[in-house]
Amino acid sequence: MCFSSGMGATDAVMKLLKPGDEVISGDDLYGGTYRMFTKVFANYGIKFHFINLTDANNISKYINSNTKLIWVETPTNPTMQIVDIKACSAIAKKNNCILAVDNTFASPYLQNPMDLGADIVMHSVTKYLGGHSDVVMGALCMSDDSLYERLAFIHNSCGATPGPMDSFLVLRGIKTLHLRMERHCFNGKQIAAFLRRSSKNRKSLLLGFEDHPNHHIAKMQMRDFGGMISFDLKSHSQEEAFKLASSVKVFSLAESLGGVESLVNHPASMTHASVPVAERVRVGVTDSLLRLSVGVEDIDDLIADLKQAIG
Repeated sequence: MCFSSGMGATDAVMKLLKPGDEVISGDDLYGGTYRMFTKVFANYGIKFHFINLTDANNISKYINSNTKLIWVETPTNPTMQIVDIKACSAIAKKNNCILAVDNTFASPYLQNPMDLGADIVMHSVTKYLGGHSDVVMGALCMSDDSLYERLAFIHNSCGATPGPMDSFLVLRGIKTLHLRMERHCFNGKQIAAFLRRSSKNRKSLLLGFEDHPNHHIAKMQMRDFGGMISFDLKSHSQEEAFKLASSVKVFSLAESLGGVESLVNHPASMTHASVPVAERVRVGVTDSLLRLSVGVEDIDDLIADLKQAIG
């Protein structure tokens, strides 16, 4: 089921709920999703719990008879946390609530949450599925006919539908998804290894490193580890982060991700600016954190660009 944006798709899922219902979600969440949950739907009497989902057992501390939805991002944006989808599904089914998974960072090529027990999968199609930074779209996939009928009614009633040209562009993009994802993964591994060798880098986050938290889960539920990388500067300096992000020539400074071109993003002032400072810092979204969406350009050009920008 396609929508005019990823947020339009997320909005439709939230409209399955009613006042008094509760939602359990991760504490490292795309800033736009967090903003929608806290600034829009919380006003309609829906209660949200933002918790650490890297251990699915944490859900049990918050789940109750009012819990109707567990909303999971994995990998998370931007700290690349990994959540065990299968474990979350078992808890959701035991407690008769819906498990929805935002699968944007992985794409269907690298991860299939419904095979692991998810009831709903959300994609910001704007990203990897479109793949060329020229379309805005969202999508929901579901495994249950009655859930489909409920969402189809909301979809038809509330108007967040995509246009025909957007649909054409996404159909074009999907034809090369497998080729692009293979290159994103290859380039991502090379750049992550380069960043780990950099003297200015305090911590780089790529799922393929064996010391990455929950690496064993990522290895089980994903086919490869993608092209998204976040890294934090040793200086803890926002000014240095801004300078680095402004000094690149092949990478572009932009909020989006998943396109053929490489992008650098400063989450604290861009994608996650709506998240309260204390909350984002607690989960690792510091002022010196940068997020890379590694594209499909020549790897030597990308590494050379980062090398000259880092200095």
